[in-house]
Amino acid sequence: MPPAEMQALRTCVERFAAERFLWDRSDGVCINRLAQGTSLGVPPARLAGRSVLVATSRQLTAALTLIELDGLVRRLMILPPDAAPEHIAILSQRAGIDAIVVDDASRSSKVLDFAEHVICRPAIEPTEAIAPAERQTEWVLLTSGTTGVPKLVVHSLAGLTAAIAADRRLDGAMVWGTFYDIRRYGGLQIFLRAMLGRASLVLSEAGEPIADHLSRLGRHGVTHLSGTPSHWRRALMSPAIRQISPRYVRLSGEISDQAILDSLRAAFPNAAVGHAYASTEAGVAFEVVDGLAGFPASYLDHDRDGVEMKIADGSLRIRSPGAASRYLGSEPTALADSDGFVDSGDMVERVGDRYVFAGRRGGIINIGGLKVHPEEIEAIINRHPQVRMSLVRPKASPVTGAVVVADVVLKSGTEPGSGAFAEIESDIMKLCREALPRHKVPAAISFVPALDVTAGGKLIRRRG
Repeated sequence: MPPAEMQALRTCVERFAAERFLWDRSDGVCINRLAQGTSLGVPPARLAGRSVLVATSRQLTAALTLIELDGLVRRLMILPPDAAPEHIAILSQRAGIDAIVVDDASRSSKVLDFAEHVICRPAIEPTEAIAPAERQTEWVLLTSGTTGVPKLVVHSLAGLTAAIAADRRLDGAMVWGTFYDIRRYGGLQIFLRAMLGRASLVLSEAGEPIADHLSRLGRHGVTHLSGTPSHWRRALMSPAIRQISPRYVRLSGEISDQAILDSLRAAFPNAAVGHAYASTEAGVAFEVVDGLAGFPASYLDHDRDGVEMKIADGSLRIRSPGAASRYLGSEPTALADSDGFVDSGDMVERVGDRYVFAGRRGGIINIGGLKVHPEEIEAIINRHPQVRMSLVRPKASPVTGAVVVADVVLKSGTEPGSGAFAEIESDIMKLCREALPRHKVPAAISFVPALDVTAGGKLIRRRG
């Protein structure tokens, strides 16, 4: 966010020249009306200076709460929908929470009982004048993909919007959509991008059939749409994909292999297709829009919009104005090294003039002492023209300790019988043998109707 706009998110929203909306499955809210009203059940001033837990069950009410309270409260801790109930009290204590915002009166007692609890509803009611922003609110996010109690990561609005400020696209006809939940970092980025870009936003909803979500996106005229590669693979399997015609398609959250980039280019030939790299701790590092997997090696030669990157011990490290400031609480782990670089944990390899992502450091499979990244094998399998998505996992072996096997989802129109599956399996194995060392070639392939993904849209990887 430019220095002249270092103020509350609410102020930015109030300056919209035309009506902008937030839509979920049930409601549409004109957010410009927050200039004269509130969605909170109490005057927002009652929460001034507090540390607030945003524990709404709906993304719509979470979005309204964030707009209203930024610049007013001391701290906003955003509770994602998949947060373990047994962790909430511990995390709230670490964050010094003394107020909670919910959207269901019964939910506050189910979560925790605080000195101040507030109900947020989609309806915006007139209220007394809202005090101008007086403080820089801390935005606290939970890390994902970890076992045990998650870490709490502290951001500022300026940091969260650093990448957006560097490339702001103001377009009165822009309608953002997302497969993400805005209570996680990836979805929050899209929410803030829409708000600062003066766009409307179509929110996702957990459990909503993909065809219904795509239909909603089409009805609202989505122009910009973001999700993980797994989100997009699922969307491409639905006939309802024909109901949308975005101008811009964005991927992040997982490795974007060449197969999914090519599939999206074929599905939306008139759209710009970009894949971005970001993490909760490091912020947004870069976006690639050349249609190729990985990123140019030249990105490491100089900083780009203040973001610097380097490779150390095979992993990507990032120093950025969008990085979180610290972990909150008694966590002993440092967020960055002594030079300010955050270790992403994502392993990369140089291929010619480009770096490609090999996989997560913690996801390596050990095959008789040899290291295997499952994502590398999946990228080969996904090249097959009949494959929509795949998951490579270890299977116990008495000889090598483990072998790799693959679960494969085929594109629609591929039916069993007439030897079709056997032929596809043979073709996949041939692709793997030609491109991979022997120990990386799957020992078996299973064709499955679907693959499980996390609440954040990432493939669920089970260890054996």
